[in-house]
Amino acid sequence: MVSTKTNNTTNDDTDFVSGIDLSRLFYIEVVRPLMEGRAHSAARLGSGSDVLGFDTPRSADHGWGPQLHLFVAASEVDAIRTIIDSGLPEEFHGWPVYFGWDEVAVQHHVNVAPLEEWLESHLGFNPQVDITVQNWLTTPQQLLLEATAGAVFHDPNGDLKRVRSKLEWYPDDIWLWLLACQWRRIAQEEAFVGRTAEVGDELGSRILTARIVRDLMRLCFLIERRYAPYSKWLGSAFRNLRIASRLASLLEAALKATDYSAREKALCSAYEYIARCYNQLNLTPPVDPETRLFYKRPFRVIGGDRFAEACLAAIQNEWLKGQPLGGSIDQF
Repeated sequence: MVSTKTNNTTNDDTDFVSGIDLSRLFYIEVVRPLMEGRAHSAARLGSGSDVLGFDTPRSADHGWGPQLHLFVAASEVDAIRTIIDSGLPEEFHGWPVYFGWDEVAVQHHVNVAPLEEWLESHLGFNPQVDITVQNWLTTPQQLLLEATAGAVFHDPNGDLKRVRSKLEWYPDDIWLWLLACQWRRIAQEEAFVGRTAEVGDELGSRILTARIVRDLMRLCFLIERRYAPYSKWLGSAFRNLRIASRLASLLEAALKATDYSAREKALCSAYEYIARCYNQLNLTPPVDPETRLFYKRPFRVIGGDRFAEACLAAIQNEWLKGQPLGGSIDQF
């Protein structure tokens, strides 16, 4: 049951229908009639470029077709799975309803489960009950995106809306701690770009620049209260941030620079712009956004530790204040 479309896709978007739109139509035209009179919520969540809104015709070259989560009461799961298993068509709008990829067996992809069961299996905890500090710090942002992005097609009791709202962003203390850790990451390597160039290690200087650019991008997600996706989509998601309209060209200039002087100039412009954006959050007293020499060495840096210390001072949670600034699972 593999559609020929999955073997001959191109990146031509002339007739392309996004995965979210395909799944929405599938719910409206096929699944909703099967669920007539039965309480449920329906959504497209979880993994997949379509959940993040980054799918293109290329995405359809494997594992492509309508995908859906149906959330129902535990007592209804078996009956509804039987209805779904027996009621789905082979294809929908030319795409296979039953498909597999890699190690995933050929099957339909209408997942029927209680909401709390899916949350536990996907996140490792049930945010309907409680979200601990440890839950926040050990859950990758990609997984938080998979629960808060995508699309909800039916939610009559508001269960999905409530849980997605709870997961929408970190509590302030955790946000501050993550910002502190991200500034600390930058502080640890910001002077190395110049030092490696000084000893003639051009490759090392470029590698460090790329690492810092990535850390600056992730800092921008924190500043804009947006979860960062995993590496494949980090740049695509970054372009959607407000800060990127001015910052992207500076980061690109730093990466393209063929000498340290140009590299430092671009990085310093980026540092100062991000620092001003950070100050606009008013989470802490303003921190001087101007770059400066790294102690007595001739390398200009932002002094990321100054921002880390300001964030740490604003945290109320004593346990968090006492933790080393090693970061969450995404910052190790």
